[in-house]
Order: sequence, then structure tokens, then C-alpha cells
Amino acid sequence: MWLVVGLGNPGPEYAGTRHNVGFMVVDRLARDLGITVDRVFLRALVGQGQVAGQSLVLAKPLTYMNRSGEAVAALLNWYRLTPAHLLVVSDDLDLPTGRLRLRKSGGHGGHKGLRSIIELAGSREFPRLRVGIGRPAGPGHEVVDWVLGRFTEEESPLIEKAVADASKAVQVALTRGLDAAMNLFNAGRV
Repeated sequence: MWLVVGLGNPGPEYAGTRHNVGFMVVDRLARDLGITVDRVFLRALVGQGQVAGQSLVLAKPLTYMNRSGEAVAALLNWYRLTPAHLLVVSDDLDLPTGRLRLRKSGGHGGHKGLRSIIELAGSREFPRLRVGIGRPAGPGHEVVDWVLGRFTEEESPLIEKAVADASKAVQVALTRGLDAAMNLFNAGRV
């Protein structure tokens, strides 16, 4: 069994913001796999299904970004999963808009949602798929305003493609392995 968690903030005021790209990927993955993610369980919206005969839980924490680890740790405990069977999808300021980067493990890189998960799950040894949202350009641009802002008209097609590709990357990772997914999607061969 796998637990795939998309990071974001709950509520309509955050829908479509850069920080919610993890939620967007889980929604797309749910649509692609025919899974409904609408049950509130352990402070997350969850849905269960199958991918290539494997059980899969999709989750969107309702704890707000900085406390994502509270929901993720509870879900790991409930399903008796180790962090090795957790795949987290998050936004990343240090990647160009629309670029994907899948890794088997790593640090939080300053991302407060990943930091919370690492602290509360007690491990940094879990796969993560980061979706680039770029950084604000020029002086006077605050990072918090950027991540809580919406994508521009120019960025929207890049993000739509990235979300679709991220759904495919998760499916490849779960069915063919992380190495195969990293080879395909980190190099942008899709």
C-alpha cells in the first residue's frame, strides 16, 4: 500500500494558489485513477483505490501547510505504513515554473510543510515530487505573497502540463518504481 499526500491549504481562498499545487496533483491523480477524495479522516481529505493491483490512499491534509505532518503522521500510523511507502507532492520555489523533480528522500529545503512531515514522521527517508512554482522576481516581492498568489496567465499552461505530468510520474513511480519515474520525469522526457 502507498500513501500519496499532496500539500496545500484547505479552503476556497487558497484554491488555485501556487502553494496548493500538491492538492492540484492529488485531484488530477484521483481523476485519472477514478478515486474520490472526499472523506474527512484524521484531519485530511482522503480517498482509497487501486493502481496496478496495489492499494493506494490519496490525501490532502486539512491542517494547513505548516502543520501537514500532523495529518501525515496520523495517516502513516493508522495504515501502519513506513515513510518509505509515503510519497509527498509539494510546490518548490527553487524550480522553474512547471518543472518536476522526483527524489527518493532528502531534506525539507526550507519548505515548512515538508519540515513538519519530517519532524512528525521522524524520518526524511520518503519519496517526494516537487513541482516548480519559480521565485518572485525583483525587489519588493515577498515570498509569502508569491506562494499564496495565483498563477499568471502565462504560467497557467505550464502548471496545467506539470500537474498532468506529475499525475503520470506518481503512477509510474508506484507501478514501475521510483528510478523509472525519475529517469522519465526529472529529465523532462515526457
